[in-house]
Amino acid sequence: MARRCDFTGKGVQTGNNVSHANNRTRRRFLPNLQETSLLSDVLGRTVQVRLSTRAIRTVEKRGGIDAYLLSTPAAKLGTKARELRRQIKKAQEKKAA
Repeated sequence: MARRCDFTGKGVQTGNNVSHANNRTRRRFLPNLQETSLLSDVLGRTVQVRLSTRAIRTVEKRGGIDAYLLSTPAAKLGTKARELRRQIKKAQEKKAA
């Protein structure tokens, strides 16, 4: 399983550990990913996703998973988020018709 946020695409970064003697060794900075279940009002079901804590905060601020995905441009979303966005748009069109 990749260490990448499903919505924002945030992943592993690399850098150095720097000792007091200024010796440098490579290290990895891992994102804080959480397995969460979010309720989609439009789809009428919960969706399990792996999100960074920053993405969880943004989703809550924007008013839920539906509002977040519809207000964010598709180019800025990951593949799983794009698929969910497509499903939400399709369900909205079906409800409106």
